[in-house]
Amino acid sequence: MPNYESKEALIAEIQKMYKLFDQEFDEIPEQQKDLRIPEVDRTPQEMLAYQLGWLTLVTGWEKDERAGKEVITPSPDYKWNQLGPLYQHFYETYQGNSLAELRDLFKQNVEELCQWIGLLSEKELFQPGVRKWTVTTVNWPMSKWIQINSVAPFKSFRTKIRKWKKTVNNTIK
Repeated sequence: MPNYESKEALIAEIQKMYKLFDQEFDEIPEQQKDLRIPEVDRTPQEMLAYQLGWLTLVTGWEKDERAGKEVITPSPDYKWNQLGPLYQHFYETYQGNSLAELRDLFKQNVEELCQWIGLLSEKELFQPGVRKWTVTTVNWPMSKWIQINSVAPFKSFRTKIRKWKKTVNNTIK
């Protein structure tokens, strides 16, 4: 995992990787957003729903803890050994959205994430154990939780969507 020197560096990396990932959807037609191919384990809609689901969870953990609520990770309805059903929940939650709507929501969630990070102190962001929700399963600093639920999947899913596009384009030709 990258060791970010500042919250500004983390925000810059999130924004950079978000833009690279989001741009991959520029040429995907709406009618193909749910196209499943054997070579890639998710459709374009599912890739965006996954990102939206995790970003919503992470920012929600923080909102709940600050409101004095008990935070249950990953969610009250799913345990860490139930990630498959959690992902299915993400896909179903955003199933009715168009590709443009999904991208708009994704942009809004990334902006909210970056604004929130900007309000955190360096101690809150980089010191383990400052928030209860960051020590529920492992004792990571908040920056690592954020990184593994934003920058890391933005990178890995960019590879997936590029493979999806290449395969679909080669099939259509």
